Amino acid sequence: MLTEDKKITTSQTVVIVSNCILGSGILTLPRVLADSMKTSDGWISIILGGILIMLAGLCIVRLSQRFPGKTLYQFSRELMGKWCGSIFSILIATFYIFIAAFELRVMFEVTTLYLLEDIPRWAIIMSFIWVGLYIIKGGLGAIARLYEIILPSTVVVFVFSMILSGKIFEVDNLLPVLGDGIFPVIKGVSSTILVFLGHELMFTLTASMQHPEKAGKAVIIGISIPLFLNLVAFVMVIGGMSVHGVISSTWPTVDLLRSFEITGLFFERFDFFLLVIWIMQILTTFSILQYNSSLGFAQTFKTRMRPFMFCSMPIILFIALIPRDVNELFMVSKIFGDIGVVIFVILPPLLLVYAKIFKKGAVR
Repeated sequence: MLTEDKKITTSQTVVIVSNCILGSGILTLPRVLADSMKTSDGWISIILGGILIMLAGLCIVRLSQRFPGKTLYQFSRELMGKWCGSIFSILIATFYIFIAAFELRVMFEVTTLYLLEDIPRWAIIMSFIWVGLYIIKGGLGAIARLYEIILPSTVVVFVFSMILSGKIFEVDNLLPVLGDGIFPVIKGVSSTILVFLGHELMFTLTASMQHPEKAGKAVIIGISIPLFLNLVAFVMVIGGMSVHGVISSTWPTVDLLRSFEITGLFFERFDFFLLVIWIMQILTTFSILQYNSSLGFAQTFKTRMRPFMFCSMPIILFIALIPRDVNELFMVSKIFGDIGVVIFVILPPLLLVYAKIFKKGAVR
């Protein structure tokens, strides 16, 4: 169990959850929603998806609070039995490795397309893996302090960039509201939920909080920040490029900022600043995923984390190099996204009900 001085504050918990959610999804969400819905009502799906994730996050918090001071990897054996709990923990830790590799591959694709051309794939990905290792070696407290610096910078740069894109914004591109009815909105919710995965960190963060009773508040605020930013991104991207224009773009959020210039300012193009800050953001997402994976294996096998940190590095590199192109990358991410929805959105309420019925953990 962590000592009080090594535990994280409520605000640090908020920052970690927000940073994890704010990965690569915001760069592609407008295209994914526009392609699946064929309407401009994706902003409604984003709100509904965010609310569902908040409810799932609260279920995770309530379940974790029944086992004070323990992470999912520790109380899963008490909740599900020794063997089932251990297998479940290993599956969760393995799942984090795959998602971490996906985030790095997205980072590589965006970097080589807009910033660093003709750089070997392995060189860029391996460099970020080493940086990620350096971050997580300091423990959860060091991770939280770094994230407290990166998140405000991300929000300021992103909001400022979106405000500047108002130069080409046309409200007609967002009309009519519900022109095709409610069914496209419902269809878009599933795609939206995938982007908000990251709330499941509360399975491990709750045990590390100074005030675990405030975990519910932390997860709500932690989800609200990326919910707001994704909502702004969708509205501005669709308003600036239209539904048909967004569908034909791989990275519409970046392409929006490349589609206009602001004359008279010291800088006329702002896509570079967004890319730089978002590479940092993807790095934070990757590092906390690798940390949770290493923590999961270490607590499952009751050993130290450091060997798993190093062992996961070549595995992540290998997985990140598997997709041959962007299409395969998105196809694989969709599969693992659906798995994540089942594990972290559908399963937590069921586990909470099970724990209450069979009186697993502390009675709350």
